[in-house]
Amino acid sequence: MVKNLQDTTTLHNGVKMPWFGLGVFKVEEGPELVNAVKVAIKHGYRSIDTAAIYENEEGVGQGIREGLKEAGISREDLFVTSKVWNADLGYESTIAAYETSLKKLGLEYLDLYLIHWPVEGKYKEAWKALETLYKEGKVKAIGVSNFQIHHLKDVIKDAEVKPMVNQVECHPRLTQKEVQAFCKEQGIQLEAWSPLMQGELLDNEVLQEIATKYGKSVAQVILRWDLQNGIVTIPKSTKEHRIVENSSVFDFELTEEDMNRISELNQNHRVGPDPDNFDF
Repeated sequence: MVKNLQDTTTLHNGVKMPWFGLGVFKVEEGPELVNAVKVAIKHGYRSIDTAAIYENEEGVGQGIREGLKEAGISREDLFVTSKVWNADLGYESTIAAYETSLKKLGLEYLDLYLIHWPVEGKYKEAWKALETLYKEGKVKAIGVSNFQIHHLKDVIKDAEVKPMVNQVECHPRLTQKEVQAFCKEQGIQLEAWSPLMQGELLDNEVLQEIATKYGKSVAQVILRWDLQNGIVTIPKSTKEHRIVENSSVFDFELTEEDMNRISELNQNHRVGPDPDNFDF
């Protein structure tokens, strides 16, 4: 059972990844972003997730440097993720994109590098590049994002290194049970983006009722549900009180009945694009 913010899951290559992290999707470059990263580190977060397409890697890097210094911890204590964007999914271009992300972040390595979307005809070439980066020791772990089961099977059949993580949209309206079962069987860690469905679930009656029962917020109940399902989660926030609140999920446990009630809210409903039908 996950006991605190620094608890980790061990990926299939032995690398330890925190169960809980800060996402920075749609947070623009600037003081608010830098501060959010610093605040998260100050309050015990040890995982930060960004991506090239968010166009905020420089601010994330600054927040990391300042946050580490203020917290008196080292780079090795932090788990940093970024992702290669669709336009860069060739072999050489993926390697170049990785170097660009490192430079912007001001880091010497990444803990996790992901293919952001399964662009048809391109992601396998990109996976070869990730394998190269991994074998050269430039990145501690490699994985994918938004991959469905058929995408994963396609990658795995020719891969020398199996993906360690699959980061997908996942929340009580999109529980991803089939993808999760497949990932579990393959030893791939599932990770949830948009775990709070971009705020759309906060006034859900079932979740409100469960939250009241535990004396917690709806957000905390959802994030706890992720953890008890064995899913790594990275809620996004820029406000200090919310960053702290989101992470205060280690002092209660949902009953099996409540876990099931939350899972039954599933409607296979996405707030993000469909990985089988996107045009970017």
